[in-house]
Amino acid sequence: MLQEKIMELDLECAVIRTLSDFKYLMGFKWLRPMLLIPADGPLTAFVARGEEDGFLERSKVKDLALITYTDGSDLMSKVSLAIRTLGARRVGMAFRAERDSYVSYHEMFKKVERGVEVVDIGPVLSELRALKDSHEIELIRKAGEISSMVLEEAVSTATEGLSETDIAAEAYRKAFKLGSEEPLIYVNVGPHPRAHAEPMNDVVVKKGVLVTVVVASDHGGYYANTSASIFVGGSPPEGVKKGLKCVKEAYIKAYELMRAGREFHELIKSVDEVYGRYGLLEGRLTEYVHGVGLRSEEYPVITTASAPQAGRVREGMVLASVHTPLMLKGYGSLKLEDTFIVTKEGLEEVTKANKLISDLP
Repeated sequence: MLQEKIMELDLECAVIRTLSDFKYLMGFKWLRPMLLIPADGPLTAFVARGEEDGFLERSKVKDLALITYTDGSDLMSKVSLAIRTLGARRVGMAFRAERDSYVSYHEMFKKVERGVEVVDIGPVLSELRALKDSHEIELIRKAGEISSMVLEEAVSTATEGLSETDIAAEAYRKAFKLGSEEPLIYVNVGPHPRAHAEPMNDVVVKKGVLVTVVVASDHGGYYANTSASIFVGGSPPEGVKKGLKCVKEAYIKAYELMRAGREFHELIKSVDEVYGRYGLLEGRLTEYVHGVGLRSEEYPVITTASAPQAGRVREGMVLASVHTPLMLKGYGSLKLEDTFIVTKEGLEEVTKANKLISDLP
């Protein structure tokens, strides 16, 4: 499929450096990846000397050329030689802010290959990755089981006296024990709200605050996201009760509208109306829905600004909703988020955060 796109874009080849794109194309994770894909013909993978046997054992790609390198400069020279051998004048690359995707490499490549035009093929890869096949769906379902169990344990351990890092440590332990390789855990203990909070060791659970936990566990390289909040210390005050009701209603509204064929901007408008009715529009952040797959957050990422251009919900998408936290000063952040597979019939629930707060006001 990508080779067809390379030809459509009038490119001679594409160089894949980003870890998630490499996993998508090769079917397994390999650090410091480098893949050369011509418009026609076999792929070439570049691996560090000594990694050949392990790489080939994992690879399912037949007719794959393998070139080894010893350091960064050796890699650069061998990639350049391969591109020159192809006679390439237009080369596709993906530019993403993620692990093993170095801006320095792209800049160095442009200096070494001054006669080569570099074309960003990130949008092409994002579109291909947005719709999951049956194999990817199965991996995401398993990731959803892990994330749900990790979230449930993390929320149950959020008791007085524990720090954010204490809660995160138990969540990470559970995720790794269940087979996740690169889990992501965020914890926000009130009273000061933080969005997607990296856990801090000096922020401790006390009475009268909200504790929000965000979990993204992976399985086979694919993620599922889930988030929930609890109030510590008896019955929540009226301001927190109102926030909880608002968040639950926004979640239900998004669930009702997140169907194949619906416009994303319809969903955002309706969810914003919920926040507006509760007088909490200014307290919410605006990233409502995002894709989930080889990254915990990937295309499409839907905000109030991007919604008019974002297009439609499509069958085969995997989406996390409602991603946006509600910031309640003096208590912390409030969040209820699950991952869903968009099917022909509707939505398949992958995670279970909604069950954790179903008994709250």
